[in-house]
Amino acid sequence: MAGTGLNILVIDEDPARAALLEGALVEAGYTHVVTLRTTANLHQRIVAIEPDVIIIDLQNPDRDTLENMFQVSRSVKKPIAMFVDQSDDDAIRRAVEAGVSAYVVDGLKKDRVRPIVEVAVTRFESFSQLLRERDEARTALADIKRINRAKGLLMQYRGITEEEAYSMMRRTAMQQSRKIVDIADSIITAFELDAGLLGDRHHA
Repeated sequence: MAGTGLNILVIDEDPARAALLEGALVEAGYTHVVTLRTTANLHQRIVAIEPDVIIIDLQNPDRDTLENMFQVSRSVKKPIAMFVDQSDDDAIRRAVEAGVSAYVVDGLKKDRVRPIVEVAVTRFESFSQLLRERDEARTALADIKRINRAKGLLMQYRGITEEEAYSMMRRTAMQQSRKIVDIADSIITAFELDAGLLGDRHHA
């Protein structure tokens, strides 16, 4: 996601300000610009437009308006640059928490548009990469826990060593062209099913 070929969505209820922003974007080389002058059904309209970047221009936003825009930021998962004429520390903090990529106080200036769009895209991509790495680390940790549990079950019920249990799982994974964590899940499920059946018979 880079360059001036981005599809940009402008959200501004003031026609004069919207026209100013559109002109600044075109001057900066962004030619694919769509403008919304109402926030009604905003989420659905954003989904339909599928923009690469969203620019929200708010003159003097009240707390409810800001929170509505922050909810949009949380839900659409796009780079968002938000221009406001005035703000406070709490609003800035909530903007960061909501995932707004660039929160610009002091209003809109033509010469700031392109660098702010670029910053918004770069920050969004960096943050998305961090989230992906976090999710991958969590998945890897969960996989290790399931593999260790399956090894423990094999060691307990087959009377084998940890190395033998792991070798058995790895060999089965290779033979079946499956991931070792999938083999671990199958082992866990099989032992849980056996335990359940034995429990049912015990109570019969």
